[in-house]
Amino acid sequence: MSNYLAIATVTATLQRVLQAAIQQDIEGSRATTLPPSGISTGTPEVGVNIFLYQVASNPSLGNYDSTPIRAKGSPSTRLVALDLYYMMSCYGSDAELQPQRILGSIISTLADKRILTAELIRSTCGDSTFPFLADSNLADQVQQVTVWPVDISLEDLSKAWSVFYQVPYVLSVAYRACLIIIEGRETLPRSLPVRDISSAGIAPFPASPYIEQVMVQDRRFEPISIGNVLTIRGKNLQSQIVEIHINDLVIMPTEVKDREITFSLSNATSPMLQSGVQSLQVVHRLDSTSPLMTNAITSNVLPFVLCPTILNLSVRYLEEVEDHLRSAIVVLQLDMLVREKQQVVIALNEWTTENPSVYTFDLPPLLSAISIIEIPITNVKAGEYLVRIRIDGAESKLDVDDDPDSLTYNWYNSPKITI
Repeated sequence: MSNYLAIATVTATLQRVLQAAIQQDIEGSRATTLPPSGISTGTPEVGVNIFLYQVASNPSLGNYDSTPIRAKGSPSTRLVALDLYYMMSCYGSDAELQPQRILGSIISTLADKRILTAELIRSTCGDSTFPFLADSNLADQVQQVTVWPVDISLEDLSKAWSVFYQVPYVLSVAYRACLIIIEGRETLPRSLPVRDISSAGIAPFPASPYIEQVMVQDRRFEPISIGNVLTIRGKNLQSQIVEIHINDLVIMPTEVKDREITFSLSNATSPMLQSGVQSLQVVHRLDSTSPLMTNAITSNVLPFVLCPTILNLSVRYLEEVEDHLRSAIVVLQLDMLVREKQQVVIALNEWTTENPSVYTFDLPPLLSAISIIEIPITNVKAGEYLVRIRIDGAESKLDVDDDPDSLTYNWYNSPKITI
């Protein structure tokens, strides 16, 4: 959530990002934030003008301030979710194609800077050029601000310049910045907390379990894979009979506490799990014959990403295509099945510090679910390569050299192949 300076902060951050890029690519160019009518009609100045031409409510969070959400406790003021639409117009000498060069610089820069990070926003607010943004708290907003190109029809574009701006058209592109959440100034009244959570008139009903987080035990940021011991954190997790449901797979936990459950994926059979996003749920089984009570209480569903692991790796049919270039088939044995409709990509990173090469190759469509896959690679420079596989967005892990006496200490060192 942000204060009234959020909109100006987004504009200033875009200006600062584009100024740094275009002045490096086209000498003497500047990024401005003037209305189109404020740009000189004489010899065009070299640069880009960033004009906020529309502010719209964000449709996905249009009900962000609804009563059920506010009742959960976090927002204490009313909130408005907004998207900002910018027209970026390029100026310069057409004879030297300066507007087109600036446009290319803008598109390239915003392709890399699609997210206005908290560090980038804070550095803008601390810039002496923008002293009026010192009190902006946009950097503390939980939702990240993303910047995306917007397609505008030729008819709408001509109307914008001829009707709204009333100036001759110049080469332009539109971008949308979303999502900016601005909070009101008045604090909402808060009622007293609820003291009793028993269901109305029915015999005492156990509180439902609630999952807040799932992670590898004692390693919060470790990718999850088969064989890991996992920890579920939340509340009301303890019961006489507790089951862990991952999709259609049921796993019994090894240790259950009120706020933490420990279980292992090592006993999960590979046909039951596949790489990608999984749905995890805690189920409490109840021994009750009452018609008023169900025999199971379920928690909320929490998604997590299950990453594949490369068990074995080899290269077959290695051939020399031309000098220093090779083609081959990389064979990978995984710890889970790859199913027919899953998207599989292999990434090769040359294991060197001198101008390393990087390649990616897609797996052709599969005819059946398999755990040993063969991916053809072509025109790869001869050398040693670290290998990763990504299945439906879930990527295998690289091992790190943890020997302090090794020359490659703290480097990624496997899985690795020689081409």
